[in-house]
Amino acid sequence: MKKTKQLISVLTILLVTCCLSSFKTQEAEKIQWHSFTEAMQLNQAAPKKIFIDVYTEWCGWCKRMDATTFTNPVIIRYMNAHFYAVKLDAEMKDTVLFSNHTFVNPDPTNKRSTHQLASALLNNKLSYPTAVYLDENFSMLGPVPGYQTPEALEPILHFFGSDAYKSSKWEDYQKTFKTELKPQ
Repeated sequence: MKKTKQLISVLTILLVTCCLSSFKTQEAEKIQWHSFTEAMQLNQAAPKKIFIDVYTEWCGWCKRMDATTFTNPVIIRYMNAHFYAVKLDAEMKDTVLFSNHTFVNPDPTNKRSTHQLASALLNNKLSYPTAVYLDENFSMLGPVPGYQTPEALEPILHFFGSDAYKSSKWEDYQKTFKTELKPQ
């Protein structure tokens, strides 16, 4: 009887440990989002490219991208390894100092007032969501407007993240890209 109780105790501990381990793994499998200011600070210590998700609270496609694309393990791993990922609310009220400029929301009491940094990053072509890619020096690589599935986003991340943009055209790169995503 005593051995049975010990066995049950050991099995219970193993089960709890496995569950906690699985929970921690799932917990860690998220994109590490930063503010624009945090990304600038992190980049000073360890330069990486910057991925900026320009969104609004009212944007349905932005929410869908958060729920689907940004939860894909392949996207998460590549994003965290090669980019500082930034969530930038295009209608935020905060002041941002960047490149000797002060960016503000010109009418912070207006619900739909666009922040100057969002306008600058999107070249005043306000479309949500838009992914903006910057190099390690915060130079513009390009904005990519619209909802992106994991299948659409993955090659774009690799194109910029691997520096392929420096030696090939997007059209050529797309033809040779090998996905890591599993077929559905």
